[in-house]
Amino acid sequence: MDILERLARIRYKLLIAVGVLLAFLVIFVVAAGLVLWITAPRDKAKVVKNRIGMEFVSLAPGNFIMGSENGKPDEKPVHRVTISRGFLMGRYEVTQGEWKSVMGREHANFKGDNFPVQFITWNDTQEFIARLNQTNDGYSYRLPTEAEWEYACRAGTTADYADELQWLAWYLGNSDQRVHSVGRLHPNAWGLYDMHGNVTEYCQDWYDANYYRDSPATDPPGPSNGQQRVFRGGSFFDPGPVSSLIDGSLRSAARNQAAPDGGILEEHGFRIVAVPR
Repeated sequence: MDILERLARIRYKLLIAVGVLLAFLVIFVVAAGLVLWITAPRDKAKVVKNRIGMEFVSLAPGNFIMGSENGKPDEKPVHRVTISRGFLMGRYEVTQGEWKSVMGREHANFKGDNFPVQFITWNDTQEFIARLNQTNDGYSYRLPTEAEWEYACRAGTTADYADELQWLAWYLGNSDQRVHSVGRLHPNAWGLYDMHGNVTEYCQDWYDANYYRDSPATDPPGPSNGQQRVFRGGSFFDPGPVSSLIDGSLRSAARNQAAPDGGILEEHGFRIVAVPR
């Protein structure tokens, strides 16, 4: 083999090696850009703060399609709902720092001020809200109705997940079946964080599997009585992307329920609504 042929082969191998390195570099840059896009804060929501620094997003009245044909029987029939009055929805799940500020004590399993409060019953949420209302700061506080929660979660979308990347980000970002500090990933289109995942969130409503059959078309308040309260949004305990397509607990329309004074689980938390008085 003459020297020219040998040099040509070396050159060919070098070109292949450079090509492979460039391909890996492109893949790395694209992947890094995707991760940065997923995790970067990008909302321009109108944010309102109360006296203790809790942040709320102003949501305008509107209508949406509630329920899902792809879900469980209690998510049917799919129906149009009108939210006739605007309201302020908690930008984040209620944090342990906010709990401590209002209740005067740390809640069980304290992890840090910016983590969502956990191990909460529905009755616990009512005690927190009652004390917050006693501050008389110009707002009336409560849990969102189930319709308000789904309206806020969907943020103008009709798919099973309001934001596929937000849902996937819990697993791409390695939730590892543990709670994370609030606001760690990007929000939905209306500026609300962690509507899919982190802790599951109580609603004001009693649970009734058949409520959608005859619920009001405007501002449905939920059943007048019941034995369990609704919670929404799924949690860090719910399965990852592939399994979640089957289980579906993280979907916008998914409904779950628990006794108001029991069923204390690590993933149970809440988010609140504020209405100007």
